[in-house]
Amino acid sequence: MDDRYGTDVLARGWRDAGRKKPAQVTAAVDLVVEVAGDGYVGAVTRVDGMNVELEDRFGKRRLFPLGGGFLVDGAPAVLTAPAPAAKGRTRTASGSFAAADQRARTARASRIFVEGKHDAELVEKVWGADLRAEGVVVEFLEGVDLLEQKLDAEPPTAERRYGVLVDHLVPNSKESRIADKIARGRHGAHVRIVGHPFVDVWQCVTPRALGISAWPEVPRGIEWKIGVCRALGWPAEEQADTARAWQHILSKVTTFRDLEPALLGRVEELIDFVTVP
Repeated sequence: MDDRYGTDVLARGWRDAGRKKPAQVTAAVDLVVEVAGDGYVGAVTRVDGMNVELEDRFGKRRLFPLGGGFLVDGAPAVLTAPAPAAKGRTRTASGSFAAADQRARTARASRIFVEGKHDAELVEKVWGADLRAEGVVVEFLEGVDLLEQKLDAEPPTAERRYGVLVDHLVPNSKESRIADKIARGRHGAHVRIVGHPFVDVWQCVTPRALGISAWPEVPRGIEWKIGVCRALGWPAEEQADTARAWQHILSKVTTFRDLEPALLGRVEELIDFVTVP
């Protein structure tokens, strides 16, 4: 016998027996929906958390909770949030594709030396992810004058190459003379010395990143960093002031685009040199 009313009127869902369930519809942008019982008709403009924003033909926008209570093409519908968009491959600050496995590689014997603490911090901020992936350690020298002594203490080899980044590496400078001497010496085959033309690594950050038109010209006889701070209206009375100035500059660097090409190419060259199989 066909029991049209069911055998248990108290069973769960008895009120919905025979009713068609509303369709689950993704609240995609430009989908036109009607708010049941309200009569408001609009197109989806965005989903904000658990709410959907609709815009009517007059340009007026209203927020409604996602879920039931909507009509799509005249039929009851439950609006749901769109699935999160699939993320593409991310890039590191240097512009390289980030590896799926971010675990640092065991450190190589090869090293990259930079002249000072600020240089090391800048290289770490932009190329840190790449260097960890390659297992390259960056050390600072506190001056290119100490490079030859460092090389004598731990001589480079074909398996332990050294890349060196030097400030103000221009013709006829002290830095260029030291670099030429080392390149011609017994360590030269396994050492690559490159540099940028700026007085200090601060200038490797583009003026655009700092919101200034250009780096200030500092007269001879004035310590360069102090002169820069004074010209830009920053405190410059003690060493802590220049340290804070550098942290401000460094905070403005988020990607390789915030650095001058004269530095970018040289660091990439050193990474290639010390990671040669």
